Amino acid sequence: MDFYKFLKQIDKSKENIVITILSGDNIGEKIVLSDGEVVYTDNDDLNFEEIISAIPANKKSQVVTVDEKNIYVEFMRHRYNVVVCGAGHISIPIIKICKLLDLPVTVIDDRITFANNAVKAGADKVVCKPFEEALSNIEGDNSTFFVIVTRGHRYDQTCLEKIIEKENAYIGMIGSKVRVAKVLDYLESEGISREKLSEVYTPIGLKIGAETPEEIAVAIMAQIIEIKNKETGSSAYSDELVNAVLSEEKREVPKALVTIVSRKGSAPRDVGTKMLVYKDGTIIGTIGGGCVEASIRGSALMCIDNKKHKLIFVDMTGKYAEDEGMVCGGVVEIFVESIR
Repeated sequence: MDFYKFLKQIDKSKENIVITILSGDNIGEKIVLSDGEVVYTDNDDLNFEEIISAIPANKKSQVVTVDEKNIYVEFMRHRYNVVVCGAGHISIPIIKICKLLDLPVTVIDDRITFANNAVKAGADKVVCKPFEEALSNIEGDNSTFFVIVTRGHRYDQTCLEKIIEKENAYIGMIGSKVRVAKVLDYLESEGISREKLSEVYTPIGLKIGAETPEEIAVAIMAQIIEIKNKETGSSAYSDELVNAVLSEEKREVPKALVTIVSRKGSAPRDVGTKMLVYKDGTIIGTIGGGCVEASIRGSALMCIDNKKHKLIFVDMTGKYAEDEGMVCGGVVEIFVESIR
């Protein structure tokens, strides 16, 4: 199967790693690991055991050396989603922020009027059923953020009791200290360990002095962003990029993928940032703009013509960088791969 077709259907809730060989006879060849198992390869003769042993323990995307060859180990981001219990006045701005952040959001409420408000706000899915019933049909995973903002502590209690045993990326519950304490004490009396209950973020949200529903929603979403971005995966194989590569409209147009594989000092974009360059001049994404991007675009067009891959160093320090107006002052290593 083609690499990009494979990425299109990969389970993003798992720990997925893309390995790209940057030098030697096998330059450009790829291996994909999912939860530690090889699930895709361009070449069955590669030394998988040696390559896998070189995967960095810190789970940060980076270039490593294996048998005197450079390889780029890229940890892919999870596909996150948010489940909001309650469709009241705080939920509506939460939904709107989720849409701005491209986070799929499901909302549960047993009141038809409030459920309709969630639909109007743009929720991807709205379930108008009792909380217990609705949550029984939602499977948690390590990419799901649960937000409990119901209208009363007995509903909070029902939701938390159903959610606490599910796999999750985050559980947050709104409420005063007294209201929260009652819920947690009850659930502990029902056999749920205090250790597990202590993992619930409550009071919910970052402490920014939020007062209005909109401010509370910002505090909650800021906390979710903070937790989400601690995730070390930095791959930017976005749906937009993969869909562009696979597009029927431009299937026959030669193209190249540009990826920042290492960075030292100050640079406009982080490791994993990608840009797709077409022979007809179309570009999807950016690696920071300016003269660096223009130069790399020229290299990408050459790789397209030669049907080859190339590892390029860009030094944004020194006199040349000053003359060209590069204010970042870092060094980046960029891999350009012709997509055949």
